[in-house]
Amino acid sequence: MSFFSSFFLLVSFFFSSPCLSTRTQLFFSSKPINLTNYHKIQGYEWHEFEKFVDASRGNKISGISKLKKYFHRFGYLKMDNLNFTDLFDDHLEHALIKYQEKLGLSVTGKLDENTVSQIISPRCGLSDSAPKLFMHAKRNYAFFTGKPRWSRSIPITLTYAFSPEYVINSLSMSEIKDAFQNIKIGFYKGDHGDGEPFDGVLGVLAHAFSPETGRFHLDAAETWAVDFEREKSDVAIDLESVATHEIGHLLGLAHTSVQEAVMFPSLKPREKKVDLKMDDIKGIQALYGSNPNFSYQSLSESDTSNGVTFMRKRPLTWSNFILVLVLWLSM
Repeated sequence: MSFFSSFFLLVSFFFSSPCLSTRTQLFFSSKPINLTNYHKIQGYEWHEFEKFVDASRGNKISGISKLKKYFHRFGYLKMDNLNFTDLFDDHLEHALIKYQEKLGLSVTGKLDENTVSQIISPRCGLSDSAPKLFMHAKRNYAFFTGKPRWSRSIPITLTYAFSPEYVINSLSMSEIKDAFQNIKIGFYKGDHGDGEPFDGVLGVLAHAFSPETGRFHLDAAETWAVDFEREKSDVAIDLESVATHEIGHLLGLAHTSVQEAVMFPSLKPREKKVDLKMDDIKGIQALYGSNPNFSYQSLSESDTSNGVTFMRKRPLTWSNFILVLVLWLSM
């Protein structure tokens, strides 16, 4: 069984109707977490950054050293000397400007409220840094260093058995076992042996590694939700949204600066983001090639009601995009 067939099986299994009965119903938060109440979450270290609002170069504030460690961890502050001080110095200002540019914020060089709100938002554990070689004025998606991708074997066979509706009933246990040999998914707490420890509630939610490692880890300390109508916690994190993002990493995509895209690094509690944007699509096409038969408009479907025909655009997720990709590679 090839990787792409196996991977589509994985995605179908992970998001199939028997597991997530609410897949077609998108529930958004009626109680969003904002900058003013992160401090109510016990053990959430990043909430301390709220006190830095309006800080700028030259200020010395207790805890700035932790903010420097944050920027170092996510690829914005590269210093050989990791003995960070509490002085808002030139190095921190430069890192802050890079952060604001990368994440589409107003570039002020100061810790304005919007920037601090973004900093304290829960996010993926992977660094935001990407080689400039792959950046372009009209392109926001990025790849990992060396542009790694999964090797594709030809021919690739796709059968009806990989349909989400039949994925469990139509496949033997040996086929399912083969599919999961490439991808290792697990829930872990704290230090779990990969050099990227989790930090408890919120903060870093999950991380996945570049091809072809296939490792995908989620923080077991989070309140994971598949249905916000049932899970009422203010700190609930949408499992499907995080999985969709991390699958992008498994395929070879790094973080983007497009805030609406799946590959944007942060996700707030009770926020749902599973539909691919053009930036996500173009990024994966740049890695694996464009399907000449694929267009975003082709995902629209025609509906007829009372003699009136109208178009309804179906949401695009990795599962159906990978299906399109597999079909193309099978030709």
